[in-house]
Amino acid sequence: MDETTKKTLLGQFRAYLDGFDEGREEGPEKAGEEADLFSVFVELAGLRNEVRTESRLVKDALEQFRGVFDTLQASHAAMEADLSRARAETREHGRAVLRPLLLDILDLRDRLAAGLRSGGAAVNQPRWFDSFRLRAKAGEEPWREGLIMTLRRLDRLLADRRIVAIDTVGRPFDPRLARAIATIQDPVAGEGIVVEELRPGFMWEDELLRAAEVTVAKRGASNGDQT
Repeated sequence: MDETTKKTLLGQFRAYLDGFDEGREEGPEKAGEEADLFSVFVELAGLRNEVRTESRLVKDALEQFRGVFDTLQASHAAMEADLSRARAETREHGRAVLRPLLLDILDLRDRLAAGLRSGGAAVNQPRWFDSFRLRAKAGEEPWREGLIMTLRRLDRLLADRRIVAIDTVGRPFDPRLARAIATIQDPVAGEGIVVEELRPGFMWEDELLRAAEVTVAKRGASNGDQT
């Protein structure tokens, strides 16, 4: 109970005592009414103080809850940041480990594709294999079918890893995606246009896995000039 309330109650009580004798003269009913009104006033004052006390306690509890909530929110944000960083580091580590294997697969694919283009003559085969190859041509050349099937499987494996070939031929040379191994004078293609792909390049999702090796049309360049 604060001082103002105390002074008010004391003043009311003093006035009640001063008028007590007058109340006797006026009759017991008047004195009883004043006593009842004073009791109600005292109860109301006490109730008001209790409400103030409860309000203060509720306010303190809300402030504490807000502090706990802010702490939990900050901890959650920090945990999310740590989790995102850990995921990124794990992904980068996995890609770094997988990259050499994927490059080896691309190199194997290049060899198989070269074997298909050359008809198998690029490899030094013994003479007895020539006769065997001639006999196989009577059919559908099973070795060629096997190479084609193997290439398709490799392409599916690369596609599952989101590795796709870069389309360079007929497009302007892009040094970010390809290397110009040679230049050639081409009256049809414009300057800086890729006219031949010597080795295909590949993208791994949004990252360059291997740059293409190409021949680029250039004015004034002789056929097959190296850059």
